Amino acid sequence: MCTAKAMAETYEANRAACKYVHSTSRGHEAIQLATAFQLLPCDYISPYYRDESILLGLGFTPYQLMLQLLAKRDDIFTGGREYYSHPNYRGDDKPTIIHQSSATGMQAIPTTGIAQGIQYLEQVQSDRLIKGPNGEMPVVICSLGDASVTEGEVSEAFQFAVLKKLPVIYLVQDNGWGISASADEVRVMDAYDYAGGFPGLDRVRIDGSNFEESFDTMHRVVQYVRQQRTPYLVQAKVPLLGHHTSGVRKEFYRTQQDLEKHAVNDPGPGLRQRLLQYGIDEQQLLYIEKEAGEAVSSQFQQAVQAPEPNPATIAEHVFAPTPVTEEKGQRQPAGNEKIIMVDAALFAIREIMEEFPEAMLYGQDVGRRLGGVFREAATLAEKFSDARVFNTAIQEAYIIGSTVGMSAVGVKPIVEVQFADYIYPGFNQLVTEISKSCYLSCGKFPVQTVIRVPIGAYGGGGPYHSGSIETTLLSIKGIKVVYPSNAADMKGLMKAAFLDPNPVVMLEHKGLYWSKVPGTEEAKTIEPSRDYVLPLGKATLVLQAENGKIASGESCCIVTYGMGVYWARSAAKNFPGQIDIIDLRTLFPLDENFIFERVKKHGKCLVLTEEQQNNSFAEALAQRISHACFQWLDASVEVLGALNVPAVPMNMMLEQTMLPNGEKVSVIIKHLLNS
Repeated sequence: MCTAKAMAETYEANRAACKYVHSTSRGHEAIQLATAFQLLPCDYISPYYRDESILLGLGFTPYQLMLQLLAKRDDIFTGGREYYSHPNYRGDDKPTIIHQSSATGMQAIPTTGIAQGIQYLEQVQSDRLIKGPNGEMPVVICSLGDASVTEGEVSEAFQFAVLKKLPVIYLVQDNGWGISASADEVRVMDAYDYAGGFPGLDRVRIDGSNFEESFDTMHRVVQYVRQQRTPYLVQAKVPLLGHHTSGVRKEFYRTQQDLEKHAVNDPGPGLRQRLLQYGIDEQQLLYIEKEAGEAVSSQFQQAVQAPEPNPATIAEHVFAPTPVTEEKGQRQPAGNEKIIMVDAALFAIREIMEEFPEAMLYGQDVGRRLGGVFREAATLAEKFSDARVFNTAIQEAYIIGSTVGMSAVGVKPIVEVQFADYIYPGFNQLVTEISKSCYLSCGKFPVQTVIRVPIGAYGGGGPYHSGSIETTLLSIKGIKVVYPSNAADMKGLMKAAFLDPNPVVMLEHKGLYWSKVPGTEEAKTIEPSRDYVLPLGKATLVLQAENGKIASGESCCIVTYGMGVYWARSAAKNFPGQIDIIDLRTLFPLDENFIFERVKKHGKCLVLTEEQQNNSFAEALAQRISHACFQWLDASVEVLGALNVPAVPMNMMLEQTMLPNGEKVSVIIKHLLNS
């Protein structure tokens, strides 16, 4: 406690040096230290941005924390990339700490995902499950501020933890403030009362400024969860003695009366008084205070002098290296029959789950009864059990965000969002937690997950089951996006996506699943071999123009993907021998070299997409092609997408009016060839 107090005072006295935004644990020290002292290296904990005392209690030094405070090169957590008290750690000597964002409450889902993964490892008796030195079962602690409990994603985490009886403890530190909003302004109940609405979530309310009460309670709760393997919520009432952050100072919004009221419950003087009552010599306490202050001062000066990060490293750790770098296996083995795309996905996942016992599949309606609304998971639960293939509630945020925790314990989740239009509730998790984890943990916590998303318009699906989302996804850095157009690519890319240690979103056009749309028969292909993999980021030519036509300037290149491949094929029949069709297959990473090479041969290019055209990925790609191929172009790069209306209409005539088709593509090709 003396160390934490000295650190806060040092930062305040050196505001010019401590120029990056930070919070301190002042007022929260007792419950934080009491929590840290219960944990073993087999455990997991997700501290939030005010939890420096937890980190001190786990054994991190002030110097290590200060390196992050000052964004220095040797910051062991993030190498100067992340705010103070935003740790991540993987080692044999301390509990594991996954990376988490600053977004309040968002850590509840990834951390609950850790407990979900641990439970699965227990169920299958996996050797990946790490226990304590005396066989203790691991527990997971998720630390939250009380104001964050109003977030809907915290509710999703509570729901899942109670439903599945997960070994997770939600530690809620309630200081009565959410930045400048007091508790009575913004919520009708505290975390303890809220937890009462989740039957099966045990709960306790304590004085978090009292170290003895905090220690005894956390010891009891941690031991209970180690043995009973069920969730628990601890609400600890604490004072807020510091600023919300260094940039939002307490005097901006709090009265002197409020500050004095909180100061009465400062855990440091409270513990000091109890120690004196127990007969501890005051000189010993004075020595501790002096020693802590001197150590903090010395370590702060060392941290100030520590080197800054090397700018040359800024692009490191965006992704972890993938083992799949070349196409392997047989794409068209003799004797195999043609299969449709939906079966290619099903067969790929079945083979993955046969080979990798750590693979799981979950999402809405993918379980035993239905096997997916497109039957894309049919029979998998029967074959692999409800422990490995199961339904979730309608919780896109949980489905996506839980994969962070699952991946951290060595489970490899494949999850499904039922339609592309419904991925948006999961965007918080995809953007704030998943995409940044590898980069901000300096490679310690890449998130290995495959997120399956049926996409696209056909057959009157209507405005909420037909949308295209690739441009939105591609604006997120740190994820990969795949979009196969035929069964062989589906199987090969699914295998590569699973083996990739990074998050991969598989966009699967539901209009191509069964080749029911006229003109998509070629989406059916011979089923590739079991060991077939197709690396991400490799485009292919599905139709090649004649060399003579290219040489005479009578050719054109179409760059497309998904359903666009079949609109392009339809149009190309009107221009025999004159058309190259490039199927991108992967939208990120993008095979730019191949695209540019082919465009330069033709001098004319059309980028074709199903998305609404304005401000789309296709338009951005057209600009990049124009920039890279400018001196070889005979005409401006054309783009064709859907009409710029907010949604796909239900009526099938209106739907077709909105979308591109072979005739519309033909008009643009004719214009290009005549330019």
